[in-house]
Amino acid sequence: MSTRPRLARHVRLTYSVARKRPVLLLPETVVVLNETGAAILKLCDGQRTVPEIVAELRARYREVPTDEVQRFLAGLAARRCVELPDG
Repeated sequence: MSTRPRLARHVRLTYSVARKRPVLLLPETVVVLNETGAAILKLCDGQRTVPEIVAELRARYREVPTDEVQRFLAGLAARRCVELPDG
């Protein structure tokens, strides 16, 4: 996957004080994230490719399975939270 993922325009990554968790805010919806999901999404700036995101995460954490990052992003893309443009 050589795409350069980015958050969709209508989505905002933030921290919910009430939930004490990172969340994605969408119109009429809140997606509660764990710390790993938030770490991935913070790197989805439209500049880094998925392999670059995985490499950066591996520099921080010991093991980061590429296929899990890809599935996470694909799931959010299916919900239109993340855009996965070609190339």
